[in-house]
Amino acid sequence: MVQSLHTMAVEASQKAHSPYSKLDVGVAIKTDEGKVYSGCNVENASYPEGWCAETTAIGHMIMDGGGSIAEVAVFCAQMDKITPCGGCRQRLSEFGSSETVVHLCDANGILESVTLGALLPKAFEF
Repeated sequence: MVQSLHTMAVEASQKAHSPYSKLDVGVAIKTDEGKVYSGCNVENASYPEGWCAETTAIGHMIMDGGGSIAEVAVFCAQMDKITPCGGCRQRLSEFGSSETVVHLCDANGILESVTLGALLPKAFEF
């Protein structure tokens, strides 16, 4: 399943709308139930109004009934390895846990796997 997460993240990045940053980011998330969703970044000239690939994927998951995120694969065509931004780390933590695995990928596969807790050790919790 991890390889298909990587493949889905790469394919999602090819749909990115990134005329400003020039960074084509794709993400694939897998829920505890085994459902998989992907997303890409969609930028807007009014910078705060764009959204990240993680936001798109989470939106697809919510529209399909929700779930708890078990794994995430993150890919950017223009970088060797990319992590979710700070805001997306918090978004992922809303639907995952500190044990959610985040795979940092390049075009060939997974370069490193870390927990969300390692990326965001003091997430907001309610």
